[in-house]
Amino acid sequence: MIAHSLPDPFFGPASDLHGATYVVDAEFFTQELGAHHVVIDIGVAHEALKGVLSELNYRNLDEKSEFAGQLTTTEFLARYVHDRLTEAVNPTFQGKIRVTLHESHVASASFEGPEA
Repeated sequence: MIAHSLPDPFFGPASDLHGATYVVDAEFFTQELGAHHVVIDIGVAHEALKGVLSELNYRNLDEKSEFAGQLTTTEFLARYVHDRLTEAVNPTFQGKIRVTLHESHVASASFEGPEA
């Protein structure tokens, strides 16, 4: 759950401060399974994602200095979560990650980076 504004006429009413609630999916891909026959330890993945999302949850993104001058669209946030998640699981995980933020059952955005 976040609050933010998208201060550009392009975004119409979303230009003003509003809230958004996301369901976040993180998918991990590899070409080969590791010695334990998993892509990534689910506990490592869960804790990493939980840590990344704790930086955003119940925050007004307009007040976070690292987002100054940025349009914090769902797409932007999907990339932000992806990049932080990639940092959090490296070097444990060496593969591709896709992060999807769902605003509703009909609106979502994903970011998939290159294989690490």
